[in-house]
Amino acid sequence: MSKRPNPQQHYSYTMYADKAMARSFEDRRFGGPIGELVSSTQVRVLANMIGRIKDRTIIDVGTGAGRAALMLALGGAKVTAVDASEEMLEVARRRAADSGVKVNFQRGDAHALKFGDRTFDAAVCLRVLMHAPDWRQCMRELCRVAERLVIFDYPSATSAAMLHSLTRRAVHAAGGRTEAYRVFTHRTIRRQLARNGFRVRSVHRQFAMPMQLHRAIGSRRFTEFSEEVLDRAGLLRLFGSPVTVCAERCASS
Repeated sequence: MSKRPNPQQHYSYTMYADKAMARSFEDRRFGGPIGELVSSTQVRVLANMIGRIKDRTIIDVGTGAGRAALMLALGGAKVTAVDASEEMLEVARRRAADSGVKVNFQRGDAHALKFGDRTFDAAVCLRVLMHAPDWRQCMRELCRVAERLVIFDYPSATSAAMLHSLTRRAVHAAGGRTEAYRVFTHRTIRRQLARNGFRVRSVHRQFAMPMQLHRAIGSRRFTEFSEEVLDRAGLLRLFGSPVTVCAERCASS
């Protein structure tokens, strides 16, 4: 009888346990003009979705290098930030110290958060569900520990991310070292939230065109102009990705 695979051997754990990966993560994700645009948009979207940040208790699950956690702490929130990678947490702690903000960084797994039910006002989880071995379990945990709001993002199945995801999965299946992420439909997300007593309150879609194309062009002016034109044409609503969702607990749950 064959043994079940160990989730800790999944790429979402092993890749980010690498010190070099942890050190370069911020530059790879948020470097350059498009990375800076992604970062500034993330700050604005989170602030708008959460509303009043000061004195809120917030957990940032899969905090990585701590970007969202630091932003929330700078706004006056009481932030607990969890990640499975101690290497990523080392980077996050150093950045928090350099910024002079207090964040409670803890090593932990998004599939099994070690906190009681409804411990936090809000749970934030960015770039995790697309990679997690069991995204439904992660969603259950987010909804369990959040009293009021859950905010997360995902690549849309109706966007160019679908083709990119299929390519990554093929490379991964062939033995390549890559992040073979999944994409989601909004219907699937709504259904899973409903099963956990939450409903979608607001949605933000970032790019109608592939992010990889914007990064290749490397012009923030082009990106902002072209995406505004596509938004006015109604294409962002149809094909926009990544999608950031703010969900609220239903009154009956």
